[in-house]
Amino acid sequence: MSKPGPRAELAARIEAVESGYEFLLAYAAQGRDTDKGAAAGRNVRDYLEKMAAALEDLSAVVGACAASVDSKLATVAGSFFAAVDADARVALGAVRLVLARPDIGSQLIDNLNASIHLRALLTDLFVLDEALKPAKPTA
Repeated sequence: MSKPGPRAELAARIEAVESGYEFLLAYAAQGRDTDKGAAAGRNVRDYLEKMAAALEDLSAVVGACAASVDSKLATVAGSFFAAVDADARVALGAVRLVLARPDIGSQLIDNLNASIHLRALLTDLFVLDEALKPAKPTA
């Protein structure tokens, strides 16, 4: 099986972060003290682990995707790509911190959701998703 191209890889990572965040919003509203017990509570770790995997080495995927679109993007958008890398690293650290807890309650997830780092990363990813789409052929 062949490895997905950079655009497909970026899209899969964006999906993992976005769907994880949406799940976390719902989890935070449940008022749970722990993720132990019911299946819905146990799923929070699965989503967090998928988010963490998506954030690992995200900057390399962004760079490869950008290069596949236009070789000049690394130069013209370098400071934005650096910000994406920083936001991803901080968000990854926060996700790992939450995963390290023996119990993951709704309040902890609510605080993670409110983290400016995670929210900035989501916005970064939405910008990247649109900006790194291949150009449509002109007629």
